Amino acid sequence: MTRHLSEYHRRVAAQNRGAILTAATDLFLEVGYDRTSLARVAESAGVSKATLFKQFPTKAELFEATVLGAGSPSEATPVEPPAGDFRSGLVVLGTAYAELLSRPRMADLMRAVIAESARFPELRERTFDFGTLPVLRALHRFLETANADGRASVDDPDVAASQFLGLIATVVFWPRLVHGGWALTDEETARTVDEAARTIAARYSAEG
Repeated sequence: MTRHLSEYHRRVAAQNRGAILTAATDLFLEVGYDRTSLARVAESAGVSKATLFKQFPTKAELFEATVLGAGSPSEATPVEPPAGDFRSGLVVLGTAYAELLSRPRMADLMRAVIAESARFPELRERTFDFGTLPVLRALHRFLETANADGRASVDDPDVAASQFLGLIATVVFWPRLVHGGWALTDEETARTVDEAARTIAARYSAEG
């Protein structure tokens, strides 16, 4: 019985969290960070304020969770790059990253981060740790493994990852952040990822 109740409560907690994040995302984008209160989020999500405060004690933490949630939905499947060719692995990971950046609300949420951070120091102080997203964890592991097994010479995986992701985001994401109508075709996105993988492989790969 105890186990059954435990599973039930975990399921309810997950459902409440999903409802809270959905409501918070809608409100942050509709009325902005300043005018979104935790009480209003709780009401919109259909949960008590105590339930919301238990999961998100501050508005800054809730805002961070909405950004991370937009890039890491619960149904996301793990990214598994191939174990062989270094460049091919980068292409798989880069494609997953480009897909993450292209999700509908990612640009809107990042605009909100930029717009509100100057007025609300807690947003600057919070660490929007995109390194916790599955695809970025996978990239870091991939670079470390490639360095360890001799496929690549990567002294600093963080630097290499930033270089790789920056090459992709510069084309796929940042123009869309500034120009709402910006869009790439699937072929253009694939070419961007491939060129980024070729550049990083040329710099770090130890393969012939």
